[in-house]
Amino acid sequence: MTEKLYVEVLDRISDGGPGGLVEMTLAEVALGERPLERRRSRAFRELNSILTVMAREITLLLKSPSTLIVSLAMPVVMMGMIGGNLMQNMAGGLGFDLGSFMLVGMLVNMLFMMVSMNMTSLVEDRETDFNQEMLVSPVSRYSLVIGKILGATFGAILSMVGALLVGLVMGITLPVEKLLLILALSPLFCLTGGALAMMLIGLIRSKKAANMAVTLITMPQMFLSGAIIPINHSDGLLMVLSRLMPMTYCLDLARAVVNAGTPEYDSVVMFDPVVNFAAIAGLTLVCLIAGTFFYAQSGKNR
Repeated sequence: MTEKLYVEVLDRISDGGPGGLVEMTLAEVALGERPLERRRSRAFRELNSILTVMAREITLLLKSPSTLIVSLAMPVVMMGMIGGNLMQNMAGGLGFDLGSFMLVGMLVNMLFMMVSMNMTSLVEDRETDFNQEMLVSPVSRYSLVIGKILGATFGAILSMVGALLVGLVMGITLPVEKLLLILALSPLFCLTGGALAMMLIGLIRSKKAANMAVTLITMPQMFLSGAIIPINHSDGLLMVLSRLMPMTYCLDLARAVVNAGTPEYDSVVMFDPVVNFAAIAGLTLVCLIAGTFFYAQSGKNR
């Protein structure tokens, strides 16, 4: 026991009697470790775990160019073909530029889609026992999930290049400062998309089923949340479904940032940015907590 810790023990006894030692655990006394030092050590351990998992995901992404190829092909199909037809046949009378509307939508959609696709590797990691070793180690389960999402964010941000290139070919561009604002919001959007994917992955044990489930939530969400087609006047079941989807609020927040101070703002943006941010934060927390819990439980039940 160090001299400084010995003095602290005496001080606590003199202040509150033996009860003054309640806050100091036996481990702290034996190891000469204070509560602040333990919290600091644990914070560094969690940060190291997050960075380790993130680095592993980035390394795997760079070794798998097929993922990047898909990220370039998707905007060509969705924005180039579907969006091109919409611009030629339905753009008149909307009251705003459909091209920039779609470009912002495709940028956010690519973030969601790429993060969700990369999150399915959690199922494969569970089968190879990589995550089993992480789950039994003295680190939070959330560190594993957040590290996974941050690693997937790297690839998702790279995938935005495909949408920008397709937009450039179609004559659709955004000011550099607006692109930087979307880039600044991209980690939040990726966290939301990864949390949504965790809700499904936590309940699924087969990678094939996980890939199908992620496809089932990303493709309908692209249309129902307004990534390409405006949903300002949707009602009934379509309106209810769109309000339940996190990407709806991410898209609306991105468009609020891009169109701030322009005459098109009221025609493009549905909710106040504060409402969007509150909805994103709430849905992300619910999905992240529930999905991580189910995933950890499925690992224990193997």
